[in-house]
Amino acid sequence: MSHVDPSAPLEGKPSKATERKLKNEARTQIVSFVFMIFITSTAFLTVASDVIPTHFAIPFILMLAGVQVVMQLYYFMHMNAKGNGWINVMLWSGMFVAALTVAALTVIIGETKF
Repeated sequence: MSHVDPSAPLEGKPSKATERKLKNEARTQIVSFVFMIFITSTAFLTVASDVIPTHFAIPFILMLAGVQVVMQLYYFMHMNAKGNGWINVMLWSGMFVAALTVAALTVIIGETKF
C-alpha cells in the first residue's frame, strides 16, 4: 500500500469545468473590487465637493457603506458559497437585532431629552 502526500500538487491539468469556474470566480472578484472602489470614490467625492446638502450626506454615506458591507460579505468573504445558509441566517438575524436595539435606544434617548 503506497502513501499519497495530500499536500503534493495534483498531476495533470485541471478539467475544463474547473478552469471555467476559476475564470468566472476571478472575473467576479475583479468586477466587485472595481465596483467597491467606485462606491468608495463616490462617497469621498460627494462629501469633498459639497454637491449634496449636509442633511442628505450622512444617510447617503451610510447607504453606500451598507452596500459595501454586503458586497464584502458575499463576494470577498464567500458568504454566497454553498453550505453557508445557517451562517447567513445567524448573521442577518444578529444585524436585525442590533439595528432594532439601536433604534429603540435612539427613541428612548430622544424622548428623555424633552
